[in-house]
Amino acid sequence: MATPRTESQRADREHRRIVRECRAAKIQLVRFLYCGNDGVIRGKACHTRFLPSYLESGIGLTVAMQSFNMLDQLVAEGSFGPVGEIRLTPDPGTFAILPYAPHTARLLCDMTTLEGTPWDACPRSFLKRMIGRAATQGFVFQAAFENEFTLARKENGQYVPLDHSPCFSTIGMDSAAPVMTEMIEALVAQGVFPEQYYAELGPGQQELPVRFADALRCADNQITLRETARGVAARHGLLASFAPKPFPDQAGNGAHIHFSLWAADGEQNVFHDPRGRYGLSDAGFAFIGGVLAHLPALVALTAPTVNSYRRLQPRFWSSAYTAWGPDNREGAIRVPSQRRGIEMESTNLELKPSDPSSNPYLSLGALLAAGLDGIQNKRDPGEPTLVDPDTLSDDERRRRGIRRLPTSLGEALDALERDDVLRAALGETLAKEYLTVKRSEVRGFDGKDVAFEIEQHFYKF
Repeated sequence: MATPRTESQRADREHRRIVRECRAAKIQLVRFLYCGNDGVIRGKACHTRFLPSYLESGIGLTVAMQSFNMLDQLVAEGSFGPVGEIRLTPDPGTFAILPYAPHTARLLCDMTTLEGTPWDACPRSFLKRMIGRAATQGFVFQAAFENEFTLARKENGQYVPLDHSPCFSTIGMDSAAPVMTEMIEALVAQGVFPEQYYAELGPGQQELPVRFADALRCADNQITLRETARGVAARHGLLASFAPKPFPDQAGNGAHIHFSLWAADGEQNVFHDPRGRYGLSDAGFAFIGGVLAHLPALVALTAPTVNSYRRLQPRFWSSAYTAWGPDNREGAIRVPSQRRGIEMESTNLELKPSDPSSNPYLSLGALLAAGLDGIQNKRDPGEPTLVDPDTLSDDERRRRGIRRLPTSLGEALDALERDDVLRAALGETLAKEYLTVKRSEVRGFDGKDVAFEIEQHFYKF
């Protein structure tokens, strides 16, 4: 068992390693990064001459940043303002040299108090708490984001997609090859491993699923992917946009979450039962039940922007109802078919109403909280939906307990405010501030035209 002294010694060794690597690579700046309530990735950087002290103490940050919204406004009714400071405390295990930014490295950070304890408004610490909750029940949560994003350039003040290639076509692969191969190399250099790649349905749209990892590493990988895609694209004169609906009349960008629960020793997939329906265990079905029960509130975190709800429409393959089914891509939860020969390892669930404008620490933590509630209360997900749920009559959907998901961010925030389980999991400080920040975004876009909405989301995500 680690003691405070051995932990301190381990941290010292990690800090010395980071400093050595920076010197060897002639690094000048090290970014200390975080993702806020608004889903925007932000941070500060220090010069490597002063890095050892900042590795120890963290970099100071005004508490006001957790009351900022994605319009870059300090929310007037927020809890945090000009008085008060926290620290961006780096996780040494996240150190990476950035292949796309000369002489630059990065660290991902927790938000801590001046005394070094986790700050109640820290999203990354929230995910850690949910991981700890799962661990007390003997579970390890594994997940991966399946990202879509759009490659575009700005011409005459308008965003223009890289191409208009057909879905999954080699035409699209060829047109994006220079930027995508460099992007994949940069991700691998940072320890993030894409499993597949293809050109998607939308104009200039790419899909790049990465290998699953434990929940914290998965969320960190999502930050890495978003940052790397944008950084590499910029080197090619392009913008990689993760906006949920970058072109209002075209396919949107999702970040479907594939996930599974494993035993603490990592040897057994808890969702897998070879004798169960669709190869799922009772725990797997209960997890689905928990997610569906909380889904109207959960989407306030997994689809967290005004722009998100242009994507969450019936018959857009992003789900619009609290339905589930085997390989049903209109269900909110899809049960993917298992891969032959690795049935246990490949058993997982896919959450469809999720997009890359989310803060991954919040979305994964809330997903886990909802699923664990399902297991604890043995929630029944109901019968699977084997058709597009939008083709069912209203009466049939009511009979099956299938609800329409919120049609706007405001509706989703109302659901989150009513959801005692997710609010308790987030904690009062984080839940209150998240709701406040996001409600300010709803007001900020109210009465604005579509062009304003697209401009604000296209380049910030």
